[in-house]
Amino acid sequence: MIGWTRRTLLRMGSALMLAPVAARAAELMEAQEHLPLWPGKIPGDIGSTIVQWIDRRSGTDAHPDRWIHGVPRPELIVFRPQQSNGAAVLCIPGGSYEFLAFDNEGAEQARWLNARGVTVFVLMYRLPAEGWAHRADVPLQDAQRAMRVIRRDAAKYAIDPKRVAALGFSAGGHLCGSLATRHAEQVYAPVDAADRLSARPDIAGLIYPVVTLAGPATHGGSRDNLLGKDAPEALRRSHSVDQRVDAATPPLLLVHAEDDGTVPVLNSIDLYRAMLDHKRPAEMHLFDEGGHGFGVRLPAAFPAAEWPRLFARFAARKGVFPAEAA
Repeated sequence: MIGWTRRTLLRMGSALMLAPVAARAAELMEAQEHLPLWPGKIPGDIGSTIVQWIDRRSGTDAHPDRWIHGVPRPELIVFRPQQSNGAAVLCIPGGSYEFLAFDNEGAEQARWLNARGVTVFVLMYRLPAEGWAHRADVPLQDAQRAMRVIRRDAAKYAIDPKRVAALGFSAGGHLCGSLATRHAEQVYAPVDAADRLSARPDIAGLIYPVVTLAGPATHGGSRDNLLGKDAPEALRRSHSVDQRVDAATPPLLLVHAEDDGTVPVLNSIDLYRAMLDHKRPAEMHLFDEGGHGFGVRLPAAFPAAEWPRLFARFAARKGVFPAEAA
């Protein structure tokens, strides 16, 4: 992880340093539209100077890996299908709450969903350790607001506000699960009429998710980036998704590989148990191989490569996707 001192130096660098950053940031302009979340001052803004830059990791032209650091103004990047079927997905990339895996867990997910007629909103949420007040609430503020903005603009995007799913990966799975279980919790002061709308996703898909922030199964990097190091046990438990399931939690689909060496499979198992305990609808798919961060890149020979079809069928059964999208 880049330390705060180094990050500050990067942001205060010379024009020569910032020019390549701007050039790389321009690569993001491949989507149809950028939709800001907040009309004015962003919750938790304490005047920090945050500059967005893109760290291009190993990858190919067909499958690039761009990790986004620094989100000064959170937004939705909209991917529209050729013809909308009325369904929408809020897609939440992971990255340990340190960066956003834009390609693997954002743009590439939008492509297969668009092919099914689904409108996709990729959430570019703020990273909690980058200079915001109330850091533990910052990502959830953006996720709640995103669901409300999508429903506010439903007519504009030809979608049904009662058919909006959420789909999250790794730490984005934690945020997705937090949205599913804490959608009614007020984590920011309302700013306009959109905040009278529900932030509850109609269903949620959590793919190799971080669930617990307490105990041996936790992913330490995600926990520390969200809550800060040495956060008290009570805070860790209150931000663990499995501890927040209740009667209003929407149907969940869970996907995990048993050989995940980054986020232990127990995260999904514990959340599935919590859903069963609360008699909430849930479906879980565990695969023996796949590792972590596979997105939609697994070869067809891997059973885990089936997960997009499983999610689409789940969404169709729950009335979010039309039957033909499954």
